[in-house]
Amino acid sequence: MTDNDRNQPFRIGLTGGIASGKSTVADMFAELGAAIVDTDVIAREVVRTGEPALGEIRERFGDTVIDDTGNLDRSALRKLVFSDADARLDLERILHPRIGLETRRQAGLASGPYQIIVVPLLVSSPLLDFVDRVLVVDCDEETQIQRLMTRDAETAAQAHRMLAAQASREVRLAIADDVISNDQDLEQTLQQIVLLDMKYRDLARH
Repeated sequence: MTDNDRNQPFRIGLTGGIASGKSTVADMFAELGAAIVDTDVIAREVVRTGEPALGEIRERFGDTVIDDTGNLDRSALRKLVFSDADARLDLERILHPRIGLETRRQAGLASGPYQIIVVPLLVSSPLLDFVDRVLVVDCDEETQIQRLMTRDAETAAQAHRMLAAQASREVRLAIADDVISNDQDLEQTLQQIVLLDMKYRDLARH
């Protein structure tokens, strides 16, 4: 499932539910030498002060999602879009085309034995056709809830809404070529990544 030709880098789409540990896994792959293109990082870049996307967000959602310094108030926006499906779709229409273009641009410049393209919503993204393989970071949904409450100080109700707004665990696993279980300690996660790194290097060579 790729639109790449043989001369282009081998690309793995890394996805998983919210608070599943995608960033931690990506960092471990980076330590092993993989090139990382993270759409979460790109999403923050395209809404910086002065960027057209921030103006469109302000026009659509109002000043309540802009903080006193003129920057995006991520917490306010998150609460809004995870409680309103139409708002979430409007935000995606503003951001996703820009994120997709910048992801492809950065991937075209990246080097390394293979590329890890981090896409939280890969299940429904056009970037699914951009990658050669899908790696899902998986964990128990209760673990996700606890991490959200601890990491982001979300209420249990808000954490459940955030999970419900994303593709289900079953849908993500259905598109997976590889799965990393991230319910245990980081050493066990790293052991899985080391094996996948060797596998991806071999696949990239062939």
